[in-house]
Formats: sequence, structure tokens, C-alpha cells
Amino acid sequence: MAALDVVRRVVAGLGAALLVVVLTGVPARADSWRDRQWYFEPMRLAEAQKLGKGGAGVTVAVIDTGVDSSHWDLRGATVPGWIVTRNEPTDNVDTGPHGTGMAALIAGRGHGDGRGLLGVAPRSKVMPIRPVNDDLLISNGIRWAVDHGAKVINMSFDIPSDQVLEDAIDEAYANDVVLVGAAGNGGGKVVEPAVFPHVVAVGAVGRNNRVASFSNRGPEVDLVTYGVSIPVARPGNKYDVTNGTSVSSALVAGAVALIRARYPDMRAPEVVDRLMSTAIDRGAKGRDDSYGAGQLDLMAALTAPRATPSKTGAAPAQDAVRAPAAASSTNDSGPSPLVIVAVGVLVLIAGLSVVMVLRARRSS
Repeated sequence: MAALDVVRRVVAGLGAALLVVVLTGVPARADSWRDRQWYFEPMRLAEAQKLGKGGAGVTVAVIDTGVDSSHWDLRGATVPGWIVTRNEPTDNVDTGPHGTGMAALIAGRGHGDGRGLLGVAPRSKVMPIRPVNDDLLISNGIRWAVDHGAKVINMSFDIPSDQVLEDAIDEAYANDVVLVGAAGNGGGKVVEPAVFPHVVAVGAVGRNNRVASFSNRGPEVDLVTYGVSIPVARPGNKYDVTNGTSVSSALVAGAVALIRARYPDMRAPEVVDRLMSTAIDRGAKGRDDSYGAGQLDLMAALTAPRATPSKTGAAPAQDAVRAPAAASSTNDSGPSPLVIVAVGVLVLIAGLSVVMVLRARRSS
């Protein structure tokens, strides 16, 4: 009898467990590519995306090989870009896998139920600009992107250039665009265009937060972030895993999109200042040629208090303490009417008291 009771209890327990599964459903299982986005946790991207509204309303120009906008992780993630050589718009021309990879790192939306890759700013829009094999054409592409609403430009490439490209970059920065570039691979000097003053030059670190051996070094390095074993999208709904400062640059470009979505009035110089001032110091104390100002701390960049504008020309801080309101009148040359009335009343009372005392003496 006791054994029968045990059996009944076990069956009842299993039935209850089955009922819970039927009623609540089994949690959806993300596919292996979503699982491989290991950097989401240390960068606290789930929290950052909520604070930064997923980058909504921000357009990121990706100057690269083009973007396969039909990739299932990029559907709805692009706006028409520009093929400079043809002088025509495009949002679905990919001459190589690189541009699609960068686009998904920035604005990937995944697909289905927890499948595919999510970008750092999955509600932002990517504007594909190509080609990347001529500095004059790139310069024209930068100007076109600025004229058509890009607020961030990612340049994950290396090209020998001259003054024409630097001028286009300077113009974009003056027009409130944040430009991000890959420091380059090979462990040598920082490459162009990342070497230019108005480009945030990004190096790469691995999971251990140490600068990667391939990441270029030099006084022009501004910032580092993850760039080792990063999953990327490829044309034709394919994927790969890659290393390089190119992916590091794309991650920072996505981070900038989140910042600009959270603070739409924040000017480009202030955005860059926040990236630098909130970075986590790595390597030798203070700025150094391997880590620059340090490793990107996206949550800190999104939540740090806004300071008084510096000489960079940043917009006034929206949450700065306001000065006390001015008095309604600045004329303080005499007493107020209330004071005059009060003094008059006191004088009257004193006078009446004297009169009463004198009358009392006479009557006595």
C-alpha cells in the first residue's frame, strides 16, 4: 500500500511538471551564432540597447564593399546608400563579404525566434557607401553621406590617401558627424584614414581585455574594444568568425549610434569626449600607444553625467545645473513700501502712548 502511494505521488508530480511545460511553453533556444556573440555580456549590451533606444533614429554610413540588405539579419536595417562610381543610389550591392559583416555588427536585427546576429544598435539604420579603393571616391561618398543624414560614419579599411580625404573628414566632423576608423592590423603604425585627427581610431583587444598582437599601435590610437573571435554575417545568409580592428571599429560605431539616440542634442565633439573620458584604463597608467584612452565602457558612456561644454564646441549639457533666476527688480536704493508703513504704525503708537501718559499726569 505504501509503495502504491509512492507511485501515485510520482505520477502526480510528473503530471504537474508536464502541465507547467504545456501551459508556459519551453523557452526559445537561440541558435549557435547568437550564442557566439560572447561580447554581449561583458559589454552589457542588453542594458545599453535599452538606454540607447537601440540606436533608433540614427543612420550609420558604412563605407565599405557594399551590403547585402537581403541577408535575413539585415532586413529593414538599411537605407539607400550610394555607389560613387555610378553616381546612383543602392542598398543591395555587395562586392565582397566585408561590408555585410560590418553592417550586421552595427545594426543586425537577427531573424526568427532568437536566431542570427544582433548588432550593437539593432534599431539604427545602415547606409552603404562604396567603393573603398580610391580616396577621391571615398571623399565624395563621405560628403554624400553627410548630405543625406548620416550621423556616424564607419571606416573599417586602410587606404593610402592625401589631403582630399582628410578635408572631407574634417568637413563631416564640422557638420556634427562622428567618424570611426580601424587602427589597422599587423602590429604596425596606425593606418589612414584612422590616423587623421577627427577620426576615432579603434584598436582591438581579446576576451582577456589585452591588446591583440595584430592591433596597430601609435599615438593616434584613441580607443580599443573587442576584436577577436567575433561572429559576422556574410552575403547569402551565411556567417563566419573573424578577428581584426575592422570589427572593433564597427562595434564602436554601433556604440556611438546608441549614444546619439539617447542624447539627440549631443554634438559630435561631446560624443567623442565621452567615449574617451569614460574608457577603462588598460596597460600602462594613463593614455598609451597600445590602448589609447582605454577600453570602451559603453554603459559608462551612456550614463555619465553631462559636463559643462569644453573648448571642443560641444552643445550645452541638457542636465546642467541652471543659474538661480534673476530678481524681478534690481533697484535696491531704498526701503520697500511695507517697511515704510510698518515704521509709520510704530511712530503712531508711540505718539498715542505719550499723549495718554501726559493726560494721566494732569488728571492726578
